[in-house]
Amino acid sequence: MLQRIQQFSIGLLMAISTLGYAAEAEPQFHIKQVAQLDGVPWGMAQLNDNTLLATIQDGELLRVNTDTGMTQRITGLPEIARLGQGGLLDVALSPDFDTTSWVYFTYSHPTKEGATTALARAKLKDETLEDWQDLLISDASSSKGQHFGSRIAFDADGHVFFSVGDRGERANAQDLSNHAGSILRLNLDGSVPADNPYVRHGNIRPEIWSFGHRNPQGLFYDKETKLLWSNEHGPRGGDEINLIRAGANYGWPIVSYGKEYWAPIQVGEASSKEGIEDPKKVFIPSIAPSSLLIYRGELFQDWDGDFLSTALALRHLNNVRLKSGKVFETRFLEDLNERMRDVIEINDGSIMISTDSGKLLQVTPSR
Repeated sequence: MLQRIQQFSIGLLMAISTLGYAAEAEPQFHIKQVAQLDGVPWGMAQLNDNTLLATIQDGELLRVNTDTGMTQRITGLPEIARLGQGGLLDVALSPDFDTTSWVYFTYSHPTKEGATTALARAKLKDETLEDWQDLLISDASSSKGQHFGSRIAFDADGHVFFSVGDRGERANAQDLSNHAGSILRLNLDGSVPADNPYVRHGNIRPEIWSFGHRNPQGLFYDKETKLLWSNEHGPRGGDEINLIRAGANYGWPIVSYGKEYWAPIQVGEASSKEGIEDPKKVFIPSIAPSSLLIYRGELFQDWDGDFLSTALALRHLNNVRLKSGKVFETRFLEDLNERMRDVIEINDGSIMISTDSGKLLQVTPSR
C-alpha cells in the first residue's frame, strides 16, 4: 500500500551528560517518513538501497520500498505466539546473504507452558520464505508474557549471537541449566561452537555466552573493535549498556541499580559485586532501551563510535559516548513523542528508526 511520504526537520531539545546538563547549539536533522505500517515494526534489515525487511510483532514480515512507502507481505512464517511482549521479533541478514539468501529471525515459539524465544533462519525467494529452520528453541519457556529479549548479531568469524530475557523469573538469569537471562552464541548453521565458554560443562547449556541478564533488547557486534555490546532493561531505573565477554556474569538479580516496582527498595544485594561485570553505562531513571548500534557511517561525522539506542519509556533516540573514562549522554528527537523500537544504520550512513505507532523514519543531517 502506497504511504504518504512526510518530510520535516527537527532539532535537539536538550543535551544531557552524566557530568550534568549542558546547553548546546541545536543541531538540525532531516526526518523522512518512508512508510506507515499497520502494527509494531519490531526489527528491520536493509535488503538494498531502497528496500527494507520489517518484522511486525503481531506476526507479519514485510518488504518495504523506502522510496514509495509501498509494502509487500512475505509468506512462509511458522506459527508465532503473540504473548505479551512476544511475537515476531528481530530480523537480520546472514553475513553471506548475497550467496545463500539466509535471513535470521528471533520469535516467540509456542510451547505447552506458553512460549519461549527461538532463533530461526529461512531463505528469502521473491515474496516467500523457504527452508525454514529453527536453529535453537531456547529452554526459557513460560506462560508469562515478559522479557523474551531478543536481538541478533553476527561476528566476523561465522557466529551468530542472540539474546534471551529472564522471562519474568529472576532466578533464571543465574541458573545456567536453562537459557533464560542469557546471550547465546551459535555457528551460523545452529551448531554449538567448540570454543563456547561452557561447552564442556555437563550441567550448563553449551550455547550460553554470557548470563545474568534481565531483558537484553539491544545487541551489536562492532567489527572495528571486534567487541560485542548489549543494552538491557532494568527495573525502575538501572537500564544498562554492557560490554559482553565470554562466560561473564552480568549480575541480575544479585546486583542492580534498579528499584522494586512495588516500593523504592533496591533490587538485589548491591549495585556492584566482585566477580560480576559492571555496566559501562547506567540509565536512572529508565529510558527502556529497545535496540543498540555503534555508528560507523560518514553522514554524522561527530558520532563515529557512539552508541545509538531507541528508547520506549522516555521516547527519544539516545546517544552515548565513552571517552577518556567518562560517559556522555545526549537525547535526540524527544519532540516526536514516539516510542522508538529499533534503529539501524543503512548503506548511505543515514539511520532508520521504527516506532511503536508503525512509522519508519529515515534520519539524516540537515546540513
